[in-house]
Amino acid sequence: MTIKRLLLALPLVFVAWITVMALVMRISDAAPAAVVLFPSPEFMAAMPPGTAIIAANAVSVTLRSDIPGFGALLYQSGALLVLPAGLTGCLPLPKQTNAKP
Repeated sequence: MTIKRLLLALPLVFVAWITVMALVMRISDAAPAAVVLFPSPEFMAAMPPGTAIIAANAVSVTLRSDIPGFGALLYQSGALLVLPAGLTGCLPLPKQTNAKP
């Protein structure tokens, strides 16, 4: 029974995580870049001015811009799903020390 519950819960957790990340891009400018999944040719033609393409492949395109409300502008331009890119994560990076061995 426990394995069945876990197998049912994992897709729900994944969908919830993607939803939270999409909402972060919709309402904040916390991420330095954005990943647009499944970009259509219409979206690529209607991207906001001042948008830089960092990387692109058949499934996604990674974009950067300093425009306020960039995530919301991407949705207005026709993006189906926008996720944050370039965030360092929840944990702080370890400090570098210059100690010699």
